[in-house]
Amino acid sequence: MSDTADGSARPHAAQAAGAAASLAALGVVFGDIGTSPLYTFTTVLDAAGAHPAPRAILGALSLIFWTLIIVTAVKYVMLAMRIDNDGEGGILALMSLLGVKKQQRRVIVLVGLLGAALIYGDGAITPAISVLSALEGIDIVAPSFQHFVLPVTVVILLVLFAVQRQGTARIGRLFGPVMAVWFATIALLGVAGIARDPAVLRALDPLYGLSFLASGGMAAFAVLGGVFLCVTGAEALYADMGHFGPKPIRRAWWGVVLPSLVLNYAGQAALELSGPAGTGNIFFRLCPPLLLVPLVVLATVATIIASQSIITGAFSMTRQAIQLGWMPRLQIAQTSSHGYGQIYVGAVNWLLMIATIGLAVGFRKSDNLASAYGIAVSLTMLMTTMLLFIAMREVWHWGILRAAAVAGALLVVDVAFVSANMLKLADGGYVPLLLAGAVYGIMLIWHTGVRAVGTRIADSVVPIATLTDRLTRDAVPRVPGTAVFLTRTDRDAPPSLLWHLKHSRALQRHVLVLTVVTEPVPWILPADHLTVTPLAADMWRGNARFGFMERPDVPALLAQAQAAGCGLDLDDVTYFVGHETIVAREERPRLARPVAAAFAFLQRNSAHVTDYLRLPAEQVVEIGRQIAL
Repeated sequence: MSDTADGSARPHAAQAAGAAASLAALGVVFGDIGTSPLYTFTTVLDAAGAHPAPRAILGALSLIFWTLIIVTAVKYVMLAMRIDNDGEGGILALMSLLGVKKQQRRVIVLVGLLGAALIYGDGAITPAISVLSALEGIDIVAPSFQHFVLPVTVVILLVLFAVQRQGTARIGRLFGPVMAVWFATIALLGVAGIARDPAVLRALDPLYGLSFLASGGMAAFAVLGGVFLCVTGAEALYADMGHFGPKPIRRAWWGVVLPSLVLNYAGQAALELSGPAGTGNIFFRLCPPLLLVPLVVLATVATIIASQSIITGAFSMTRQAIQLGWMPRLQIAQTSSHGYGQIYVGAVNWLLMIATIGLAVGFRKSDNLASAYGIAVSLTMLMTTMLLFIAMREVWHWGILRAAAVAGALLVVDVAFVSANMLKLADGGYVPLLLAGAVYGIMLIWHTGVRAVGTRIADSVVPIATLTDRLTRDAVPRVPGTAVFLTRTDRDAPPSLLWHLKHSRALQRHVLVLTVVTEPVPWILPADHLTVTPLAADMWRGNARFGFMERPDVPALLAQAQAAGCGLDLDDVTYFVGHETIVAREERPRLARPVAAAFAFLQRNSAHVTDYLRLPAEQVVEIGRQIAL
């Protein structure tokens, strides 16, 4: 009888866990795309002209619906989320997955990095446009308070970025329920709007959208740029897959998010068709006057949640880029002991805050900011489609015709949206591109500099046989304790060890030469983190491997090495770390001088390797050296 009870309880427990994960996904994954009805249709109507004809309204609604289906449902939910890198998603994870077999795939790397850099540009705009559009509902409630919208927006953004240091583990539990209320609310508002003109549902026929594009000329092309705003959060579906897994995200999308969005957009179109055009944001005009204030409050909270998701996503992507060697080391604080994704990156937080508040103050209104919105994320989606084509061929082993047909169809859609968004370039669209360009430049300069330094250091290593001969010939004293030499080289004796011998004229009894490498996979089994090989008596070489979603812990590795048979004295460990100073090379420089100068600046301001590897500061000896590039 107990077996029966246990057997019946397990499906219920699994269902409850799945429902909880889907609810959490509503708050973390769908905040951006879920708040897009606040500004998308208003932007579309502005692009369509002062008094858009019913044909234009129905055509725009048709385009919005099929954009949600093709871009979000088909491309991301049905295709991209089937391609994961050990459970992780996102353009950097996809880039790493495709680069595992052949490391020298420069085109794949450059495409992936460009897509990642563009996400930063989009991330700076999302909080500004979301909060502004929510607070602009005040215009309808009390027009006299209109001049308070911008100051209140700045205050909310300041508070939002200021509290990031505290983490979101506690308040994050409320994100899902709040967004569930939000989606239920916009769905009900949409139903009320559809009731005014149920014939609006005809626009679900794709012919309305295609006909509008074919006959609308440049006006229709401009509308297409506004339509794209309905899917600006779609990339988050893929990027956040590692937090929840694909099933909860898919359940939330098909069961809650897509129906709510479609109903609300249809309701806004029906409202516009049912009578003379009103003033103000059409989203808020769907709401009965008595409920406007609660709706503005709910919309503001929902946009804060959407902004929070963008910020934490920027933190996660930064950590991935650092681990993969494409960004300088930054201080990363873990804000929760329970969730690996709960981190804080101070430099990213404050730079993002400056950019976001600057955009809000500079553009002042969400309508103006919409002109700059969409270019970066549409280009990111184009990069993702390119990588998906390669994944179809290499991961799924599709034939060339099948892969080309599917990816080609998606590419046509992406190119259309990128082209339409390029019309916004002069109206502010250059801003996210400049931000993305700066991030992209930092990535390329850092990686180029690190490779040059590694090559320079490799030129100064000494064979282990030469080192051991010297130890014997010079009768170098071996003193008690363990010395751990951190080095980039994976062969021979590193320069730091030679420097220590030269100046100390002694060597610890136990020596471990350790190289820490980040692999292009998210996770590596703990048992596979460390490989140790003997070099000489009481001397070993350790090769440590970590995934790009892991943070190395060298003291824990030493315990693992001791358990594997290395005679290390863990009670008396000294870590020797090289500290490079980049200087210009007089003859035949390895890097162009501007690149070398930029890399030197980044290197001076990057976080110390001691923090990155979790070394106890009181046991670290820094060995300074100049590297001529």
